[in-house]
Amino acid sequence: MYVNGFVLAVPEGNKSAYAETAEKFWELAKEFGAQSQIECWEADVKDGHTTDFRRATKAEPGEKIVFSWVTWPDEATAKAAETKMMEDPRMEEFGEMPFDGKRMVYGGFEPIVWKEA
Repeated sequence: MYVNGFVLAVPEGNKSAYAETAEKFWELAKEFGAQSQIECWEADVKDGHTTDFRRATKAEPGEKIVFSWVTWPDEATAKAAETKMMEDPRMEEFGEMPFDGKRMVYGGFEPIVWKEA
């Protein structure tokens, strides 16, 4: 199992546009091997004392935090999918992103604990 995690700030008025972009992304990611995608819109994100999601993304007034992740069977599949997606002409159809991608925090992770009920 391998997880790509993302934290980003999205203008509040772009919530629907973000969800539509995430839906389009899922179709490509799924085609290239993703197992799941979770997109979470800020409901209760507090300001921290030392650091927090807003500072990490340099969130501006009127922006909401999105916390998301995509699961893959392994790192090799995730890396290959990233390359394939960037080369896929369907990515052109996404147009302008409804957020500032330069402020997105992301990375790849190997789970050490995974529990489900």
